[in-house]
Amino acid sequence: MVTSSVPRLVVAAPSSGSGKTTVATGLMAAFAARGLAVSPHKVGPDYIDPGYHALASGRVGRNLDAYLCGPELVAPLFLHGARGCDIAVVEGVMGMFDGAAGEGELASTAHVAKLLRAPVVLVVDASSQSRSVAALVHGFASWDPEVRVGGVILNKVASDRHEALLREALESAGVPVFGVLRRVAQVDTPSRHLGLVPVAERRAEAVDAVAAMAEQVRAGCDLDGLVSLARGAGALPCAAWDAAEALAFSPPPPLPVPSPGGSALWTPHRQVIAIAGGPAFTFSYAEHAELLTAAGAEVVPFDPLRDERLPDGTAGLVIGGGFPEVYAAELSANEPLRKAVSALAETGAPVAAECAGLLYLCRELDGQPMCGVLDASARMEERLTLGYRDAVAVSDSSLAVAGTRMRGHEFHRTVVEPGAGDAAAWGVRVPRRRLEGFVQRGVHASYLHTHWASQPGVARRFVERCRTS
Repeated sequence: MVTSSVPRLVVAAPSSGSGKTTVATGLMAAFAARGLAVSPHKVGPDYIDPGYHALASGRVGRNLDAYLCGPELVAPLFLHGARGCDIAVVEGVMGMFDGAAGEGELASTAHVAKLLRAPVVLVVDASSQSRSVAALVHGFASWDPEVRVGGVILNKVASDRHEALLREALESAGVPVFGVLRRVAQVDTPSRHLGLVPVAERRAEAVDAVAAMAEQVRAGCDLDGLVSLARGAGALPCAAWDAAEALAFSPPPPLPVPSPGGSALWTPHRQVIAIAGGPAFTFSYAEHAELLTAAGAEVVPFDPLRDERLPDGTAGLVIGGGFPEVYAAELSANEPLRKAVSALAETGAPVAAECAGLLYLCRELDGQPMCGVLDASARMEERLTLGYRDAVAVSDSSLAVAGTRMRGHEFHRTVVEPGAGDAAAWGVRVPRRRLEGFVQRGVHASYLHTHWASQPGVARRFVERCRTS
């Protein structure tokens, strides 16, 4: 049996807002400042926190999502991200036992901690309690015997007297206190309609915020004790995920359709696939680019806010999530690129667009002209659409054959009208049965964020379509 071991910690909390991001990001930066190679991870589908993790650690922030990818892939994907690292820090999601709605523990921080066989450090907001903290910590430490709560970090502690009361109470709980943090204003990071403002939009301020988090954690936490706790995590009975191996075991795509003059043309060079980035399109999973590269593509990033043309030789386009609604005027003003995207789609070249990408391909967004690839309009609204989704491909597309099942996640405060084209992308079951998204020529556009590691064949199919379109 293949086994691999990486020292690791999971940073969890009783509820959202307790300070997980501050502690996890601060630990990553503090460990990195000690010369350790730190592997950063985030439980769940969140794209924003990994940006801060990457800034703190100097490595790509990666997600571990037992719903999107399946429990069986959590440990292999973790080991893939942690290759060559001295320690890994995994930031949890919501409260420690909060998972996918109606699915029990699935995709919760506790579930991922068990899958990783990792000790948990519980971050407790102690701002409005003293002796009661012992009951809270005891409850979380004893609720599930398979989850090992290795210690506590107390956050938002008011004074030395408050700290003494908390420590005295926790002695009876038998859980070590690894740190005490006071409220520090400069650690706060600004939020808006979908959470924290991404690193790409506030680079200088984000650097300062991460440095402040690192200093607060360094000054208030027992880093040596936390490293020792992490080193106590045992080996995992699996091998690291590998993009090429994943593709080798995925079902092959259907053979390309021959051209009228003969057999389909297979080009020997690597196809250029452009991936949108920059401040307006910050949401992407690193494994997508890795799968495309393993499938034979040359992945080239570009910024729709600044670049007036697509990368040379672009044969396919991937436009992930982000905040185009914040940058609608600037995206609209870049008319040369909008026309280039429209022209590429008109040729039938593969285009995969998720959420923000869907909005960018619409005719307009909040009255601002977009690419006009889709005969649909988009606008902001107050209602938040949020949650995991089970989906089935309704139409053959550049990503999937009809009938392909995938799990995804929606997270937006916009609406697109109509919500689906004549050929829809997905049939979604929850929260209600509906058709969603658009398939036309080579375009696959949808609100649904998916993780391609769960279905590696979609990356290979996309690259093959780039070769034959």
